[in-house]
Amino acid sequence: MIKLFVGLGNPGPEYAATRHNAGFWWINQIARQLNVQLVSERGFHGLVARASVQGTSVWLLLPQTFMNLSGKSVAALARFYKITPQEILVAHDELDLPAGEAKLKQGGGHAGHNGLRDIHAQLGSSDYWRLRLGIGHPGARHEVVGWVLKKPPLDEQIGIEQAIDRAARAFPLLVAGDMAAATQAIHTSTPPRPKPPRKAPLVADAPASSDGAPS
Repeated sequence: MIKLFVGLGNPGPEYAATRHNAGFWWINQIARQLNVQLVSERGFHGLVARASVQGTSVWLLLPQTFMNLSGKSVAALARFYKITPQEILVAHDELDLPAGEAKLKQGGGHAGHNGLRDIHAQLGSSDYWRLRLGIGHPGARHEVVGWVLKKPPLDEQIGIEQAIDRAARAFPLLVAGDMAAATQAIHTSTPPRPKPPRKAPLVADAPASSDGAPS
């Protein structure tokens, strides 16, 4: 059962549309789905909403500490409400997945993601769940910082939004703790097939006149 849903990103309008804020996008969609409003909670260093889902209290959290200090916010709320790492799900951008893919996993390393790195350190555990939202990779390590802090082109944006929609539909399964069903729902992606090129209409041969020329 997941009680705390966290989206990673950077606060401020200059970052709102960047790839690094994919986790924010997902939590904002869940808030709309639940018809709740995220409000600033200074004690938790973030924007927080509480909702009752299937008779269970759940929290949504957008850390406002900037990415590198995300754990400060996550740990503050988790400790106050006595939420264990196994009851936390963190949604974040994932370089190792193409735009349009999403994967659910528990535990593991932070793979250089600074938000996850700080959550590891602040919780003292890596045993929380992650919703990995693919943003693709620029192809060279030195281009990563610029890549994550830029807005994706339209085709990639559409793919990311489709993955976010798919994961949002799995939200009740995550709350219920049915992680196998949630994994199947989130991982199953059927990209639209490209439309075949339109064939030119066949033109019938014109009837020939008596002298052999077309009429």
